[in-house]
Amino acid sequence: MTTRPYRKLQSATALNRLMTAYYLRSRWIGRVRPLAWVTSGAPIEILEAMGIASVYPENYGALCGAQRAATDLCQAAEAEGLSQDVCSYARTSIGSVFAPDRAPMGGLPRPDLLIASNNICGTVVKWYQYLARYFGVPLFLLDVPYVHADEPPAHTLAYVEAQLREMIAWLEAHTRRRLDDRRLRRAVAYSNEAVGLWKEIRELCKARPSPLNAPDLFIAMAPIVVLRGTRWAPWYYRRLKCEAEGRIARREGAVVDERVRLLWDNIAIWPRLFAVFSQFIKRGACVVADTYTNAWAVSVDADDPIRGLALAYTTVYINQQVPNRARVMVQMVRDFGIDGAVFHSNRSCKPYSFGQYDLRRILEREAGIPTLILEADMCDTRAFAESQLATRIQAFMESLGR
Repeated sequence: MTTRPYRKLQSATALNRLMTAYYLRSRWIGRVRPLAWVTSGAPIEILEAMGIASVYPENYGALCGAQRAATDLCQAAEAEGLSQDVCSYARTSIGSVFAPDRAPMGGLPRPDLLIASNNICGTVVKWYQYLARYFGVPLFLLDVPYVHADEPPAHTLAYVEAQLREMIAWLEAHTRRRLDDRRLRRAVAYSNEAVGLWKEIRELCKARPSPLNAPDLFIAMAPIVVLRGTRWAPWYYRRLKCEAEGRIARREGAVVDERVRLLWDNIAIWPRLFAVFSQFIKRGACVVADTYTNAWAVSVDADDPIRGLALAYTTVYINQQVPNRARVMVQMVRDFGIDGAVFHSNRSCKPYSFGQYDLRRILEREAGIPTLILEADMCDTRAFAESQLATRIQAFMESLGR
């Protein structure tokens, strides 16, 4: 018998159960509590503190992509007039509304209200306006200015903080629920606990061999997105951390024969997640760090929750200038012992892909490592050719001597 080149996580069973329960719960929770559809950059802690349930169309888009249902749903949206150039998360979400019979779990339950924050991209504005008109439900847009400096200026934080207070009043008016300060602090505490554990888990990947590979992190990040502000996110991350620490103690790597350590930039290619990463794994390469899962490692000031939320959601990774992002990547190369970097030039996520050629030059110049750009899409399989990706990965690994 041959040894498998990759070790699967035992804690994946707990994650599957947790996420299944999350989606099953969303099917009936709207009957007893208001249900909001929210973007990944929305301040979910406020909703948790007010007893407002939430679901994430972006996370659902990733799920559809991983289950290879996204392309079909994208085509359903295009049949209703959406361009193929629109973000595949948006097309998947809208397609699931028009064709729930073709969507996993029959799509998401109908929302009572919508909350969008443009700190991740501008597409969400039109996407959620479209949904608001279709469902006939109210929409709140949290406008977060782009950070063009090393730190967001004071007036930017004041502007976002004022909007958060406006959002609270808006939610109270539409749901007849009041924000409880004690519950807000508890939600922030759960968020910070989950973020702290997530940081520690990612730090464990500095070990040689690394106990986790990027596909593990991409899948394991789901709770830090959809269950932030609840006790369930830290519940799962304590289990994942324990398993990763056990691997380090036994000197077991996620990649059995780790010889090369890589950095990944951008969202995963969900429909071909393991197919793409297997091209690295079979050559002894482990992707030990990435910018995508790192983007969720942002804590909130518990002493001043509203101000802390304003800062946390203003400084998300892709809402910052290229030099800031470059510093993060260069530091990762040094901290994790990176041998090369892979950039996913994501056709759908233009804000994330913007500046990658500048980042590539900076990494090559300042960190002295080779880089690879893969042109693909996070969900729509029509936007890339798997054989072409395999050819580029092979050439890149050969340049590294693997």
